[in-house]
Amino acid sequence: MHNFGYRSGHYCVENVPVHEISESCATPFYCYSRTAIETAYDAYANAFSKHDTLICYAVKANSNQAVISILAARGSGADVVSEGELRRALLAGIPASKIVYSGVAKTVPEIEFALNNDILLFNVESEPELQQINSVAVRLGKIARIAFRINPDIDAGTHEKISTGKSENKFGIPWQAARAAYADAAKLPGIEVRGIDIHIGSQIMKLGPFEQAFERIADLVGQLRADGHTITSIDLGGGLGINYNTESDLAPTAEQYAALVLKHLGRLDCRLIFEPGRSIVGNSGVLVSQVIYVKHGSKSTFLIIDAAMNDFLRPSMYNAYHHIVGEKDSGGEDVLYDVVGPVCETGDTFARSRKLGKQEAGDLVIVEGAGAYGAVMASTYNTRRLVPEVLVEKDGFRIVRPRPDYDSIIGMDTP
Repeated sequence: MHNFGYRSGHYCVENVPVHEISESCATPFYCYSRTAIETAYDAYANAFSKHDTLICYAVKANSNQAVISILAARGSGADVVSEGELRRALLAGIPASKIVYSGVAKTVPEIEFALNNDILLFNVESEPELQQINSVAVRLGKIARIAFRINPDIDAGTHEKISTGKSENKFGIPWQAARAAYADAAKLPGIEVRGIDIHIGSQIMKLGPFEQAFERIADLVGQLRADGHTITSIDLGGGLGINYNTESDLAPTAEQYAALVLKHLGRLDCRLIFEPGRSIVGNSGVLVSQVIYVKHGSKSTFLIIDAAMNDFLRPSMYNAYHHIVGEKDSGGEDVLYDVVGPVCETGDTFARSRKLGKQEAGDLVIVEGAGAYGAVMASTYNTRRLVPEVLVEKDGFRIVRPRPDYDSIIGMDTP
């Protein structure tokens, strides 16, 4: 996280101290670095610069319009999983010709909207979905370009809740059934087969599972072409992990990943499509919170902050590790804290037995690596207002999503 750290004793995002942002935007808030987003995207673009490649940012990782528009300006496409995400991508400036539509349960209205906007490709997850897309396309007098998402039955070695490439997962068509699925698709009047798609999971920290998947896909491309199908694109999904724990994590680089991809698939004369999300925005953002109380229990010292599990779900849902630091570079002796939020659930815990510099009520703390699956998964549980989002651009910042007021939240209900 090169664009985050201490300057003159205070934590900064690019050149802006977070305590200055907190004077304009009350805590808790998410804070993103434009430079970090651009640098992460450029790492992929540069790594694949010599091959026909389309990078489709996975909008589900962080769907803020400011984030998507930054990537659109870099030439990014989008990977979407709902009509709402598709609308966001289009409004942020990503052309439909660079949008792929994934997801296991595309509805008829969503398919209609995507076809009417002439998106690049549907990643088809099942044979019933194929039939549904064909039916809608024929009714609208359109042709749906598709790739089948293939489930290669490979364990990516990641958390069970973000594993997508094993046979017991709900995603994709079993690789053993792929040839029959493509044969069926070739007979449908509203379908044009363009390629093949694979995605084996998220936060993958080793290249081995990717290599197994790429080998299987390369073989399958050969079989499908022998069967007479035209395969011009290979969508390899996303899933490349990031370094959440700076003491133990070491994710592969975009360059290492690209070398592996091109080793196995570069010879197939296909356009390569990628769907990175977390690896672009994960370490491009932080969550800034304020200490409300320091509570001394019989066994633990609790650092109670104003951010909660409804604001940032990953620690509660995945037992995810996130580095947490104080806003001031204390340089003194560390204290062991359980960092917790205000929601009345034990699961509202960000970290246990975590060393931080001594903190007091009113101090700011920063949860790092919060740019992906943070704000997008937030809720108004306990009728807490959604967390605002701030974008830092070198020496300045702007609020790119304000905190809603209570009237707007409560007013959504009808007495």
